[in-house]
Amino acid sequence: MTPQGAALMAQYNRWMNDRIFESAARLDDATLAADRGAFFGSILGTLNHIAVADTIWLHRFARHPASFPALGALAGFAHPASLRQTLAPDLAGLRVYRRELDDLIQRWVAEIRPEHLAVDLAYGNMAGIASRRNFGGLLQHFFNHQTHHRGQVSTLLFQAGVDIGVTDLLAILANRED
Repeated sequence: MTPQGAALMAQYNRWMNDRIFESAARLDDATLAADRGAFFGSILGTLNHIAVADTIWLHRFARHPASFPALGALAGFAHPASLRQTLAPDLAGLRVYRRELDDLIQRWVAEIRPEHLAVDLAYGNMAGIASRRNFGGLLQHFFNHQTHHRGQVSTLLFQAGVDIGVTDLLAILANRED
């Protein structure tokens, strides 16, 4: 992971979240909340989990020795107590939360420098087990986790009759002509 790679992934994250939430808004509340057999049950449950995990990781990243100024805004985001904690009662509320989170992520990654990536970050997981891992690798995991679960959501949406269209990172990369 590089600072430029993190910025690209933050841009992709926002683009995909906007597409997913716009697509999900075509469905009624019952369809969004219906248990579809996914690990986090429903479309709404899976979208909520992505936001919960992002919030948890951002709180961990706020402990980085660089003391990223943008992560000071986490004071407005409660620290979830579980991976299934409900952040909003419905899709509209979760969309507001997601947009605020994506704004924060984009501001934060703009502060990341190459030397920050080499640092080992100490944190505890949800069970309280202490870990110490390379921040660059953790940052890659952060973005990969989002992509993994958004893939699940795109499948659940498709099964509910909503095709979100292109989801490839390639779609936001500039085409360079020689």
